[in-house]
Amino acid sequence: MPKMKTRKSAAKRYSFTATGKVKYKKQGLRHILTKKSTKRKRHLRQSGLLSSPEAKRAHELMPYA
Repeated sequence: MPKMKTRKSAAKRYSFTATGKVKYKKQGLRHILTKKSTKRKRHLRQSGLLSSPEAKRAHELMPYA
């Protein structure tokens, strides 16, 4: 049976922790930053964790991660 392919778009967006949770970079920190508060920008710098249904979907997109 051939190997399954990894969805490269998902591989670039998500990474996995040691316990199997899925990390991602939060959106909204690329441009138009002057109207956003400092607190909001500081919280956007931290990585987020996907919820369990979304994490299951990410595991399907990356079978060998």
